Amino acid sequence: MSTKMTLIQDFLAQERIAVVGVSRDEKDFSRGLFREFCNRGYDVVPVNPEAAAIEGRLCFAHVQDIRPSVEGALLMTSPELTDKVVRDCAEAGIRRVWLYRGVGPGAVSESAVAFCRDNDIEVIDGYCPYMFFSNTPFVHKAHGFMMKLMGGYPK
Repeated sequence: MSTKMTLIQDFLAQERIAVVGVSRDEKDFSRGLFREFCNRGYDVVPVNPEAAAIEGRLCFAHVQDIRPSVEGALLMTSPELTDKVVRDCAEAGIRRVWLYRGVGPGAVSESAVAFCRDNDIEVIDGYCPYMFFSNTPFVHKAHGFMMKLMGGYPK
């Protein structure tokens, strides 16, 4: 069985990922994280049914619509939408899913986590990718450090 840190490293090793639920608001946290993945050389595909393009990239309404397909999906949806999106990921053949969590519940839904595990989808249930990037801004390093102190950092 893989550790959470192994799953995180594997996810971040993918070159082409979808960010599901990325906001149309350019000041939203999800847009900043989307840009960070782009700046780090990832081929990032935005998914938002209410946007035609995000950061100059063609936006898709659903993960099943993405061509060519992606290797993983970062979900920045509400927990109420996460269950449907992980089923969409399964239908699209996406085998790596990260349910974002910063402050609050984020995208994490216990039923979505169970669905992923029952359907052989590698799932990261929580955490913010910023904490695992090299040379990340101080606030994200501090977030990771605090999680280590509190015993919540993945092993």
